[in-house]
Amino acid sequence: MKDSILNGLHQWYAEKLTEHGSTALGVGWNSEERQEILFVQLMRLCEDPRTRRAAGPFSIIDYGCGYGALAAHLARHSYPVSSYVGYDMIPAMIERAWRNRHGLMGARFTSVETDLETADYAVASGLIAPKLDAETGAWEAHVLQLLDRLWELGKSGFAVNSLTSYSDPEKMRPDLYYPDPRVLFDHCKRRFSRQVALLHDYLPFDFTLLVRRDS
Repeated sequence: MKDSILNGLHQWYAEKLTEHGSTALGVGWNSEERQEILFVQLMRLCEDPRTRRAAGPFSIIDYGCGYGALAAHLARHSYPVSSYVGYDMIPAMIERAWRNRHGLMGARFTSVETDLETADYAVASGLIAPKLDAETGAWEAHVLQLLDRLWELGKSGFAVNSLTSYSDPEKMRPDLYYPDPRVLFDHCKRRFSRQVALLHDYLPFDFTLLVRRDS
């Protein structure tokens, strides 16, 4: 079942990239503005929650990096990144990503997951939403495996975003996944760490989870 899910996602993202190129639409988002808002929320993981400032230089894995938009965001906003590695399962995405670093020194990209080593933080943007035609139970198992993988990769924690079950029913699509944020929050609190933040105040139909390892 996992192979069929990944194959479906591979085809879907490849078609988006071919149709829309290195844009937010090319990775399934509806606008560059929304993509940027989501990046800002994800990067709150790398701040001290008491001061809202980066604690110092950090390494990061961008899991499902697409064409490298987060790398460009990090460079544009001068985050103190000591090491960035972007992973995407689609080689064509990685080819685009190498061209979209936009000044993030030392950024590296790969389509080989076994190349990944741990970093201070691991982040994933947009990977929970595209359920496509997967059976809901199988997709939920896939999502939990994704969270486990991010936990393995992030020595200090991970962040992930998602659509929310609090979306307007008439706007919800059958090919997208809208989990209950309370359920994923509880899962992360019980399985990973006591230090979990649920951000649900920046866009009406999205939420972000920040999971930091216990001190």
